[in-house]
Amino acid sequence: MAKFRLDETDHQILNMLIDNTRTPFTDIAKKLSISAGTVHVRVKKMEEAGIILGSSLTLNYEKLGYAFIAYVGIFLQNTSQTKFVLERINEIPFVTVAHVTTGKFNVFCKIRARDTQHAKEIIFQLDDIEGVYRTETMISLEESINDKKRLMHSIFENL
Repeated sequence: MAKFRLDETDHQILNMLIDNTRTPFTDIAKKLSISAGTVHVRVKKMEEAGIILGSSLTLNYEKLGYAFIAYVGIFLQNTSQTKFVLERINEIPFVTVAHVTTGKFNVFCKIRARDTQHAKEIIFQLDDIEGVYRTETMISLEESINDKKRLMHSIFENL
């Protein structure tokens, strides 16, 4: 499959969708002085090329009562247990991200909890998974930067 090339119009469409994935194609079309059909076709091509993978919704976890964030590094007894451990981690809904990593930890997770007591319960669940040797936890005091748009602009500059 040939490499899909993004042009400036594609960049502008992506820009608007990153700001708000629910922006109607007609609004994007008006702002870019193109037809809504053109926006639809371009988005469809970017989906087919695997550049756009669905869309996401941003939630205010604080208002939902889940403002507590912690990162848990997991040490495994054997790296051959990685797949099994990840399957067990996936069963814990409060683990929102898990990475297989090099370096200090075998797996690195992000958890969301209601408070420290709830976080402790989640961490104990992780500790209890067969194959987990130990865990190390870091509490997030504040999520200071979470900006996909800056990364997107940097990627576009290098294309």
